[in-house]
Amino acid sequence: MDYFKRLLDLLKTEREEDRQLYLKLKQTSSVNQRRANGLTWYPIAIRDQEMSRGDYLTVEVERTTHHEVIHQLRFGMPAVLFSNHDAENNKVEGTISFVNGNRLKITLRTDELPDWASDGKLGIDLLFDENSYDEMQNAVKLASSLAEKPAEGRLIQILTGAKTPDFDTTVFSPSIGGGRGEGLNPSQQAAVNKILQANDLAIVHGPPGTGKTTTLVQAIKAMIKKDNQQILVVAPSNTAVDLLSEKLSDEGLNVLRVGNPARVSERLLSLTLDYKMTEHSHMKEIKRLKKQASQFMDMAHKYKRHFGKAERDQRKALFAEARNIMKEVDNSEQYIIKDLVAKAQVITATLVGANHYTVRNLKFNTIVIDEAGQALEPACWIPILKAQKVVLAGDHCQLPPTVKSAEAAQNGLATTLLEKCVALHPESVVLLEEQYRMHEMIMGYSSSTFYSDRLKAHASVARHVLFNNDNPLVFVDTAGCGFDEKTEQTSTYNPEEAAFLFRHLTQLVSSLDSHYKPENFPSIAIISPYKQQIDTLKEQFLSSPALQPYTNKIAINTIDSFQGQERDIVYISMTRSNPDNRIGFLSDIRRMNVAMTRARKKLVVIGDSATLSQFDFYSNFIAWAQDRNAYQSAWEFAE
Repeated sequence: MDYFKRLLDLLKTEREEDRQLYLKLKQTSSVNQRRANGLTWYPIAIRDQEMSRGDYLTVEVERTTHHEVIHQLRFGMPAVLFSNHDAENNKVEGTISFVNGNRLKITLRTDELPDWASDGKLGIDLLFDENSYDEMQNAVKLASSLAEKPAEGRLIQILTGAKTPDFDTTVFSPSIGGGRGEGLNPSQQAAVNKILQANDLAIVHGPPGTGKTTTLVQAIKAMIKKDNQQILVVAPSNTAVDLLSEKLSDEGLNVLRVGNPARVSERLLSLTLDYKMTEHSHMKEIKRLKKQASQFMDMAHKYKRHFGKAERDQRKALFAEARNIMKEVDNSEQYIIKDLVAKAQVITATLVGANHYTVRNLKFNTIVIDEAGQALEPACWIPILKAQKVVLAGDHCQLPPTVKSAEAAQNGLATTLLEKCVALHPESVVLLEEQYRMHEMIMGYSSSTFYSDRLKAHASVARHVLFNNDNPLVFVDTAGCGFDEKTEQTSTYNPEEAAFLFRHLTQLVSSLDSHYKPENFPSIAIISPYKQQIDTLKEQFLSSPALQPYTNKIAINTIDSFQGQERDIVYISMTRSNPDNRIGFLSDIRRMNVAMTRARKKLVVIGDSATLSQFDFYSNFIAWAQDRNAYQSAWEFAE
């Protein structure tokens, strides 16, 4: 099918760009730079080791310094154990099998540690993740080969627009309890019904704050009650998978979390395969066997290779004995895994994790893809090919997935399957229309621009403000103030706008002091689309003495890092201010939709109307603010 050939070409372009970026970073950076970029743990110490599946050795390591550095090492990713004495030659490849705080386990493609591993100066380096690309590529090829087959191809043809989905409209779910201590609202109930009625495809379009997770959890419960069938629930990020896993488990369902959670809480760990295996009745015997195998390995290692023939034979025999025991362990573990998988009502994983060896060959009646607005289409085909029916949930009016190649993005890789299906099959879509986050004025512009004015604010939030007569929305116009943007390398920043923002925030905070005690003081986010502006803001925050007592209440970060989060007060620093009216990626209005919908009680947007107004989205927003008495000039705050 041409559809999939095109998708494969886009994926190939993206893979190549991603690989080149990785290699460039790897070749031009020292171990310290790689650590700062989150690609390396160094230095590390080995804390434990044990034999694992297929003669491989699993080593537990701990990073001994730089604990505060944020890293990208995740479960399932390829990595290499290296010695910094001779990093080119002294290295063993493997796969990360567990990450928790400052410890991780890496399963190495060897049955014993090399001699250099006892020499200190060790580290773990991430490798380029060929595995994820292989999984996506294989899924797209398989979809292409199945597309023309009458039975297996039906769902594929619906998702690519060649057929239309079917519904059984006689099915309804009884009114269900919602997440706010009351029943689901009418649009949430309609979404649950649509999911139950769909034979092939249902889509839940969930704008910010509309209770999409609550709706999905109730729909999954209702499906299990109706058909008593196992459901696969996936999402592009570990964080999204964790949230659903926890909520489904709270509803009393037997959830199996495949892979390693991002947040390692007791609650989540108890849902993982590793944890459930340790609790299994057969585990005592496995532990005994593993201990025995380990003893044989220790004995074997005492016979060095350059000893005589008798010692070599003895070493060989001990290794063989250890391997035989490990085969027995392997069989027992397979039995336990099958047992646990079979008993689970819901299996949760990331999109690529849906091909984890434990679930690789399973088929499901229904799969649910959450956060589908942030999922690369090729990754979605990995779980889809295991199912007869798919539920897509997300919001294509918020941030799209990250695509490294500009060429692949422009040619369609940034367009998600969710977006395509909403356009192809409007009959499958239910829009969640009631939001539980924002004051109605904060919500209003987003609702009219992105959601055909269909969003309503729930009574509990529609009028909530920081204090009586406070205006929940303010656009502060810096036009004419001479706050000119600056550019460094490729990023833009605006120090004067940052300084003004803190003056404005200092005034607001002092007016809030009389209304709040420190323990219930409102939470504040300061966001900007530009990384360099965030660095400038963080720097200037440190020299704003009046704000220091509120450090634990104020978060400063990019818009992208706040998707899915909310705060009482949100400041957006628009940053751009130039005579040529260039606005760069402020023109991505989906990013601004995310930014403008994070605030519960007050949204303050600071920007230069002269630069912004050349773009309809912003000139309409400024006019909208003026109509609601929410426009101020920065001159009003002149010192």
